[in-house]
Amino acid sequence: MISFDGVNKWYGAYHALAEVSAEVAKGEVVVICGPSGSGKSTLIRTVNRLEEIQKGRIVFDGQDIHAPKLDLNHFRSRVGFVFQSFNLFPHLSVAENIMMAPINVLRKKRSDARVRALELLERVGLASKAEAFPGQLSGGQQQRVAIARALAMDPPAMLFDEPTSALDPEMVGEVLQVMKELAREGMTMMCVTHEMNFAREVADRVWFMDHGKLVETGTPEQFFSHPQSERARKFLAELRNH
Repeated sequence: MISFDGVNKWYGAYHALAEVSAEVAKGEVVVICGPSGSGKSTLIRTVNRLEEIQKGRIVFDGQDIHAPKLDLNHFRSRVGFVFQSFNLFPHLSVAENIMMAPINVLRKKRSDARVRALELLERVGLASKAEAFPGQLSGGQQQRVAIARALAMDPPAMLFDEPTSALDPEMVGEVLQVMKELAREGMTMMCVTHEMNFAREVADRVWFMDHGKLVETGTPEQFFSHPQSERARKFLAELRNH
């Protein structure tokens, strides 16, 4: 579904991504972890070109995302993205937030878009909040709306960039629960997260990054029980101490 081939990115002299090559299979859940500044969020943001790369190739669902004739807006409509900070429109109701892209990008009829929005709110446990505004919701509820909004475009894959790090601890579980449901339904997912229990329970593969490099990949069992690199062993030891 997603492949990275020799991906490099620089910010000036700073080498943010260094020769990253890896693949995400259809229906696979990949959790990307590593210390702060290791390139995790940068990598996930290259998939829908929120971050441009200087070298290498990224293919999404058979399409080279840097092809000269790529319609970027249409392409992005097929990549579900959930941000750390929700990014909901504060002046629109919850339902309107979810309906906006299907109406404006997919040209869906308003009535059809609303039916779908209500279905998705039911799915994330917020059926009663359709007419509420984002400011009236908790952080966990806002993030579940953001997930519903991404799903409204029926994307073949979902990207999550630290979706729980802006939440109070008691709200983290409700968002992870929705993500677990998606994983069980076979959604292809890339998740940057510090929630190691989620990685252990839900991931098919864990990618560990450090200094812009993909240091190691493995199943959760391999990574948590028998990390290959000294850097990963140190990272896990620090997590356990914390």
